[in-house]
Amino acid sequence: MKRILFIILLTTALASCTESKKNTECIDEKVDDIIAKMTLEEKIGQMVQLTSRWEMTGPAPAGEHMQGQLQAIKNGEVGSMLNVTGAEACFEAQKLAVENSRLKIPMIFGYDVMHGYQTMFPIPLAMSASWDTAVIRLASKIAAREASSAGLNWTFGPMVDISRDARWGRVMEGSGEDPYLGSVLAKAYIEGYQGNTLSSHESIAACAKHFAAYGFAIAGRDYNSVDISNNTLFNVVLPPFKACSDAGAATFMNSFNDLNGIPATANSFLLRDILKEKWEFKGFVVSDWGSIRELIDHGNAADKKEAALKAVIAGSDMDMEGDCYASSLKELVESGTVSETIIDDAVERILRVKFQLGLFDDPYKYCDTTREKAELLKAENLAASRDIARKSIVLLKNNNKLLPLKKSGQRIAVIGPLANDKDSPLGSWRAQAIRNSAVSLLEGVKAAVEDSSKITYALGANLTIGESRFHKMLQFNETDKSGFAEAITAAKNADVVLLAIGENCFQTAEGRSQVDIGLKGVQMELFRELYRANKNIVIVLMNGRPLVLNELDEKAPAILETWHLGSESGNAIADVLFGDYNPAGKLSMSFPRAVGQCPIYYNHLNTGRPSNTWGGVFWSHYTDEENSPLYPFGYGLSYTNFDYSPIKMSAKTMSSNGTIKASIDVKNTGNLDGEEIVQLYIQDVTASIVQPVRLLKAFNKIFLKAGETKTVEFTLSAKDLSFYSNDYKLILEPGTFNVFIGTNARDTQTSSFTVE
Repeated sequence: MKRILFIILLTTALASCTESKKNTECIDEKVDDIIAKMTLEEKIGQMVQLTSRWEMTGPAPAGEHMQGQLQAIKNGEVGSMLNVTGAEACFEAQKLAVENSRLKIPMIFGYDVMHGYQTMFPIPLAMSASWDTAVIRLASKIAAREASSAGLNWTFGPMVDISRDARWGRVMEGSGEDPYLGSVLAKAYIEGYQGNTLSSHESIAACAKHFAAYGFAIAGRDYNSVDISNNTLFNVVLPPFKACSDAGAATFMNSFNDLNGIPATANSFLLRDILKEKWEFKGFVVSDWGSIRELIDHGNAADKKEAALKAVIAGSDMDMEGDCYASSLKELVESGTVSETIIDDAVERILRVKFQLGLFDDPYKYCDTTREKAELLKAENLAASRDIARKSIVLLKNNNKLLPLKKSGQRIAVIGPLANDKDSPLGSWRAQAIRNSAVSLLEGVKAAVEDSSKITYALGANLTIGESRFHKMLQFNETDKSGFAEAITAAKNADVVLLAIGENCFQTAEGRSQVDIGLKGVQMELFRELYRANKNIVIVLMNGRPLVLNELDEKAPAILETWHLGSESGNAIADVLFGDYNPAGKLSMSFPRAVGQCPIYYNHLNTGRPSNTWGGVFWSHYTDEENSPLYPFGYGLSYTNFDYSPIKMSAKTMSSNGTIKASIDVKNTGNLDGEEIVQLYIQDVTASIVQPVRLLKAFNKIFLKAGETKTVEFTLSAKDLSFYSNDYKLILEPGTFNVFIGTNARDTQTSSFTVE
């Protein structure tokens, strides 16, 4: 009855919003009406986000801090909570705010739903290897459906940081090294999470993070400083964030790093000048966990009061677990140090998102336990997970056409520390995934083969010592080889060996940077022993970052990059191993030959000494390794082959406001049908600001039957050929442009034209 009465009263109070004033204008009127009634304490409360440290559905929490949190919610002094999960728990928490606070303003519930809620999809770096916006959109849509059924209405994703350094553990959360691909996929994430309208009970608010330049942490060390040029900031870092803003992302999140010596959380250039003014972003900005309080550790603020002052002036609207706004903003406003209009702007942004979500119409719309039970892990979600997983797999090597394998009459040895692992495939940042619920490689292979095939399993060696958990540092097995003998015997008695090695899923993600990105523990020793026993080895890599794989590339006849693929991992890998799906994934990050090359990326500058023109050592190179990556950006093989014709240009010149077309014929010269991702790159040969040797500007995923030829045509416009100046102005300069079209950033056909 209380709920019904609340809805009737609210509807009556806001009836002045006429039918003709829909959406934005209507919501703005409602927001203004509420702000006019709020006390300063209530306004500041909307800018506070707390994490749950107690059981929402159990007895009253114990402890002074927890009682204080409970009372703050009842007083209407908490705008949002994170880490409250489940429809029942979110209902109880929402009831505390709505039924006890003076203005009955509902809370918004946030959570890290990065690649699924309970049905797990491939980690984002893996999904980016699909180069498929439909894949990203579907995965995030299903994740939103599951999360919204469990009481949540806000995800702290997507992470759209561009990163070029595989040492950084958080590369697993992003879409790789390229700003164009990253922008296209960022838009798809927003569309998937938020749907056609935020008011749908199946949509959740997205949060573009981390704003900005977090992926450029020095030395790939998490939380480290960032020191980049405006050229890199404007042309590499910001484009995916701009794509999120243009797509209507409801929220943005600050990054932990400093930029130009100013922490991002207190960086008015980023938050006010670019995001809120130049891009006209209307949503709100939330800090990352404690990042306002961390202004003290940065050396940018003396105490929480000064940290609150700098963050709110800069444009940080909500304090996630920093206890700076709650403890200091009232005093800052009452003393006249901070204008209340700044507070009003932040609260207006937060309330607007709550109205867009429909929380004022029904605060409990996401708290349906019946829907929750029906939605989580349902069959169609798992089927989508399997299909998306196989589209994310990248074939790195396949000598002598070892793959695909036959389903019948084969003796297959499935070996390795990850071969029967049902947990690591779920990936890190796994939301509410059920532990050990993934389909293992061994299970997938057994389900795929016919009775005439014989499957033998051997562990070989453990990867880690003890239990692997998200909040613990991993210890790797460096000595125990007691399982080698059994594995060697299995290999000797097999026609082919499937060796599942790589990374435990908790080797990547936040706080998991590494100086050594090779295979840990005794994995390489296991490979060498098995290789002596049986040369027909297929390496099944499971990992969350690019790895150094030189020896494997030199010796192993076949390498399949399967990442951490989610709930249906084993089935998806089996689909590819046995040819039910022809792999079409392409790398979104370059794989280095040595960790000393990091950061390594395809779209580098040419330098003044790019090649060994005069002989000797005086050019830009290493004396002990090649400059090039082992596997370049955009790389990925198929079970068939594709031939590219020379490029055809529609003209030799293009006007500064015109367009030009580049086309190429692609032929499937193999015996199997397959998909190919045709990639177009450009180079601005001479520019006032030096430009990269290649820049991805378009791609097209095509399906070709065996023997079929298709013409792929791309249209380039002035926008595609422009770049941002150091004062953030988009400019196009006349001159020569090279065009590259091919199967990856290295292997391309070339042509050129002139912009007049």
